[in-house]
Amino acid sequence: MADIDNKDNTEMDPADMEDVEEVEEEETGEDSKARQLTVQMMQNPQILAALQERLDGLVGSPSGYMESLPKVVKRRVNALKNLQVKCAHIEAKFYEEVHELERKYAALYQPLFDKRSEIVKAAYEPTDEECEWKADDEEELSDEMKDKAKVEEEKKDEEKEDPKGIPEFWLTVFKNVDLLSDMLQEHDEPILKHLQDIKVKFSDAGQPMSFTLEFFFEPNDFFTNTLLTKTYVMRSEPDESDPFSFDGPEIMRCTGCPIDWTKGKNVTLKTIKKKQKHKGRGTVRTVTKTVPNDSFFNFFSPPEVPESGEMDEDSEAVLAADFEIGHFIRERIVPRAVLYFTGEAIEDDDDDYDEEGEEADDEEGEEEADEENDPEYDPKKDANPPAECKQQ
Repeated sequence: MADIDNKDNTEMDPADMEDVEEVEEEETGEDSKARQLTVQMMQNPQILAALQERLDGLVGSPSGYMESLPKVVKRRVNALKNLQVKCAHIEAKFYEEVHELERKYAALYQPLFDKRSEIVKAAYEPTDEECEWKADDEEELSDEMKDKAKVEEEKKDEEKEDPKGIPEFWLTVFKNVDLLSDMLQEHDEPILKHLQDIKVKFSDAGQPMSFTLEFFFEPNDFFTNTLLTKTYVMRSEPDESDPFSFDGPEIMRCTGCPIDWTKGKNVTLKTIKKKQKHKGRGTVRTVTKTVPNDSFFNFFSPPEVPESGEMDEDSEAVLAADFEIGHFIRERIVPRAVLYFTGEAIEDDDDDYDEEGEEADDEEGEEEADEENDPEYDPKKDANPPAECKQQ
């Protein structure tokens, strides 16, 4: 009986079979047409451009959800927005107090930074106790090896001239930091060898929020200044026209200082000679012009921000880069100068990127392992790329 039942279930009327085949063919045909249409659309640059433009227009645009809300709910949302504005004003006060804390602790840091400066410029010779430092690679060394290494170091020191302080300390720091080394030109280096210290000076209590970078130079042949300054004025209050954009203090403008260059030593300018031909007589004359020159010391002549706040794109780009550099010097370079001198701070930054790379490698490895463990995975299929992927 079981066989008879199975036979009845499996056998179908030929007419029914034709209907099934026709339906399947119709569905397959529609799918094929849809795929062909999609391929044709994706291969048409104009259609792709139109789609991309439409998608770009949707970025950041409201979803329409707010417009669909009942009026009574919109009214409550407006109340939440008013609360958010009050939060922004409280946050602004928070950052003002943070600035006051920075001023307080800057006074505590400064004696240490002053001693650092004295060591760098040879005004103070640290004691043996102050110079004692246990490096990681010395932990496993035996006493005999340590003594031998000490003798060799002393022998090398005797053969060399006795340098004063730590020569080219700040120049080395600048050269080790990509953000600053990109600004350096070859003609800047002899000048920066005379840089003795960089300090950060915060605005006094009750004054508008600002900080000044102070660059101290020893007497040199390039300019008569012993101090070059760069002041950044900040604002910590929400913009009334756009209070939700507030994200902490922002730098509003910065001012440099004049540099009293010795005659013929101004590296921010260069002299070029151009030949000019007279249209009528055909005579040629040589004209000498002075034009701006790339130099780190252009840092002390930033673009001025007009009262209207409107600037051209080039000036805005220069100012944005300037703000980034000033903030970086204040936040990282001055507090951790010795670690940028030795390169340890740079290695820490590199380690952050390496960890991300390792995570990416691990993910790729896991994907490869999953493919190999997949019973349906056929490596031969990956051996030859599809026709559209092959190099022409």
